[in-house]
Amino acid sequence: MPAAPERFTGDLRSLIRDVPDFPKQGILFRDVTPLLQHGPGFRCCVERLCDGIAKARPAVIAGIESRGFIFGAAAAAVLGIGFVPVRKPGKLPWKTRQQRYQLEYGSDGIEIHEDAVAAGTRVALVDDLLATGGTAAAACRLLQDLGGQVVLATFVIELAGLNGRAKLGKVPVEALITYP
Repeated sequence: MPAAPERFTGDLRSLIRDVPDFPKQGILFRDVTPLLQHGPGFRCCVERLCDGIAKARPAVIAGIESRGFIFGAAAAAVLGIGFVPVRKPGKLPWKTRQQRYQLEYGSDGIEIHEDAVAAGTRVALVDDLLATGGTAAAACRLLQDLGGQVVLATFVIELAGLNGRAKLGKVPVEALITYP
């Protein structure tokens, strides 16, 4: 039988790497890769996400490509609920709905399968980072257009100074780590 896993008791912020000028000049990228590489820290992060998600009682978790897949799918597996991928355009094989949005450094779009959630389904949205809120707001609109009820938007990191949570309207927002 394997030994009990090591528990992480530190600050998750210590596992986030700052990358200046990525993806372009003037942007300070908060890299979660060291967190993902640190088994006990990653487990702690997923457990903390699950604590908040469980209180919202969703039927499914929707994760935003690409790092939202990692955290969202792990949380869905722990909680024993379904996972819905929210992807970049052209990546899903079935009939989709698309939403365009603005980023702090450009514009993009996301898609979801038309049959991803049934009307009235309680959904928790998960991503690694809340910045300006454009991506998360677009994902919420897609889920709501399908009849889903977004009961929580949760993030590993929030850049509070960019006020992204304001774009999410009445959707409750949580973040494990907040930077000014």
